[in-house]
Amino acid sequence: MTEDTDREHPPGLDLERLRTYLDDNHPGFRNGSLRAELIQGGRSNLTYRLTDGEHEWVLRRPPLGHVLATAHDMGREYRVVSALADTGVPVPRTHLLCTEDQVIGAPFYVMDFVPGRTYRSAEEIGTLDRRQRRELALRMTETLARLHEIDPDSVGLSDFGRPEGFLHRQLRRWSKQLDASYSREIPGIVELRDRLAETVPENGPTAVVHGDYRLDNLLADENGEIRAVLDWEMATLGDPLTDLGLLVVYWEGLSGIRNNPVATGVGPEHGFPPARELLDHYAAHSGIDVSGLDWYVAFGFFKIAVILEGIHYRYTQGKTVGDGFEHVGDMVEPLVRQGLSNTQEI
Repeated sequence: MTEDTDREHPPGLDLERLRTYLDDNHPGFRNGSLRAELIQGGRSNLTYRLTDGEHEWVLRRPPLGHVLATAHDMGREYRVVSALADTGVPVPRTHLLCTEDQVIGAPFYVMDFVPGRTYRSAEEIGTLDRRQRRELALRMTETLARLHEIDPDSVGLSDFGRPEGFLHRQLRRWSKQLDASYSREIPGIVELRDRLAETVPENGPTAVVHGDYRLDNLLADENGEIRAVLDWEMATLGDPLTDLGLLVVYWEGLSGIRNNPVATGVGPEHGFPPARELLDHYAAHSGIDVSGLDWYVAFGFFKIAVILEGIHYRYTQGKTVGDGFEHVGDMVEPLVRQGLSNTQEI
């Protein structure tokens, strides 16, 4: 396919039906011929850059052939991004939500396109010197602390989740996702799940939790300022240390895994500060005790392993969109081993 054909017929998006829907539900939204480009392919919700030749927006929809509907709830993602619009957490401005499947084959929402850079590869990180890398990492950490400081009631999110029993439900949820994606034996993953279930911490503080907070889910400008936090599909109310534990896994826990397409340019080996410095910085800005983080890090390994196994499952069924999925399944077993290793510290 040529680039023009890709923009006129992007996978997973029916532009003709979308044009009609926008004309009926958002008059004046577009001034010219609507075109779209897939800018994120299938690892999570699908993201498209829309343009009418004069303005630009972003459309988000669930991945093709997704397994667990609650992991790709467009209404929840739209709601949390809209609620955070006037807070200290930078997010795109939202425009409309469509909860019906008839328009493009799945629910979707539209928000502003925010200019900025994502840093997800060693090549992209290579444009930053060591000082800039440290500043970017600290700003990333401060933004997470600001998110966790927000009172959910103050932004209309008091009923966005059920904090009581949050960690037990999270473990059950990802166990259910694992069961829905089983297509092969994964040594150690049941042992890891059971060990986590036996050692769930007591309920901690309650916060708006992003659910997949990492450097490449942020947009930054040329000065390293965070312009937008993206990919809110797993957001809820719960224990903020789940965000922090997962960030540690992304930051340092994936560095030794071969063919790693998830976090290839971050961490100390790429000139960033170590996770310990980020944890101290987070604690100083949030006032939250991070001393009992081992369980949350082990849970982070389990969660990523389950997510990647789901992607591998969709890949084997031919239901992923984009490149780079052929090695995702190889990461699952090493993640499980590291998760089990972390449970030894609990």
